[in-house]
Amino acid sequence: MTTQRPVVDMAAWQAARDELLVREKAHTHEGDAIAAARRELPMVEFDGSVKVVGPDGPVPFLDLFQGRDELLVYKHMWWDGAPHQGQCEGCTYAAWHATDVYLNARGVSFAILTVGRWEEVAPFTEFMGYTVPWYSVRGVDGPAGGDMGYITSYLRDGDRVFLTYSTTGRGTEAMSGSFALLDMTPRGRGETWQGIPDGNHACWYWRTDVDGNPTWGGTGRPVPQWTRPGAGPETTLGRDGHGH
Repeated sequence: MTTQRPVVDMAAWQAARDELLVREKAHTHEGDAIAAARRELPMVEFDGSVKVVGPDGPVPFLDLFQGRDELLVYKHMWWDGAPHQGQCEGCTYAAWHATDVYLNARGVSFAILTVGRWEEVAPFTEFMGYTVPWYSVRGVDGPAGGDMGYITSYLRDGDRVFLTYSTTGRGTEAMSGSFALLDMTPRGRGETWQGIPDGNHACWYWRTDVDGNPTWGGTGRPVPQWTRPGAGPETTLGRDGHGH
């Protein structure tokens, strides 16, 4: 690997590092201020008795709180009829980072929602070995369902349920701690938009073949799937030409 970055002595490096630290601290403080504004957003009340489907069948959305007052969900995209390797690689990337242990310890429940039919979702979650709760919100409108590819936050007050926050796009990077770690490395995410001359397109590494080579062809799978028992190369993603 070649680089155009200057090579300096330790003192010069430390001076440059200290200069950048000023900007990093300002970024952190602005993030704190944004988080405070996020906590002050108005809320939308909705019917918490609306039914979603999980391993125990239809349950009211209120049950997702598991008795806690706060709930975070990730809304996982779904391709009907697709085999495991054909499901959304971006959402797989995000969901693979998910754990609810520390959230639960802070009084926050966590769940993954998807519009997939539960009879398709259940074997997928079993294959992936997910330990966080999953539910199907197929046919559910409003704040409890809606568009996928979002992180959404809810608040409970007794039997009353409120939507408090939702974000998509790069806002969902909060799910994936590896992004922040990659941004600390010399080549970042290795993508052209970051100014890497020989970089790849965004999301290039979400699928690989069995040898770890990035590929979106028929022998690829979402990267986390290669750790699962019986995950072999496939001949198709199982979607039509429109990505469904």
